[in-house]
Amino acid sequence: MEKGLKEKTGKDLKHWIKVVKQSGLDKHKGMIDFLKTVHGFTYGYANFVAHKTRESDAASHDAEDLVKEQYRGKEGLKPIYEKLLTEILTLGDDITVTPKKTAVSFIRKHQFVLIKPATKTRIDLGLKLKNKASKGRLGDSGPFGSMCTHRIQIKDITEVDDELMSWINEAYQKSV
Repeated sequence: MEKGLKEKTGKDLKHWIKVVKQSGLDKHKGMIDFLKTVHGFTYGYANFVAHKTRESDAASHDAEDLVKEQYRGKEGLKPIYEKLLTEILTLGDDITVTPKKTAVSFIRKHQFVLIKPATKTRIDLGLKLKNKASKGRLGDSGPFGSMCTHRIQIKDITEVDDELMSWINEAYQKSV
């Protein structure tokens, strides 16, 4: 995106970040609208510059720092996350782990798991399991909306069990 931005506009990312900052805008949508209307940007480039200006994209942060921030004040949940991470990575060597500001995505060809410390006492684990009924622990997507088809609420490390791992494996298998 950064290379394409310079090719398309003749100006580098630093220039556009400075332009946006000088505009005084601080809301993401406002930045996008400004770049589109005043500077003729497409949505994709405007979104890219807005994220870089606000440092709200995952690439603007160290992955380890992103995860650390997610669990600030929720340190009791970190062992659950670590166990999930370890178990999920045993499924295959084609998994990309992508920490974001509030969650960590696990991607094969598509995202198949999303782990989010939802409260101080609960992790929400989202899964992509199309055409699978919600039942018991395997609830509907809840706050994940269309990012996931199902959500499992995890409050204790013992809940990272064979049943949970079978659902995660099923999502992994379907993500090709």
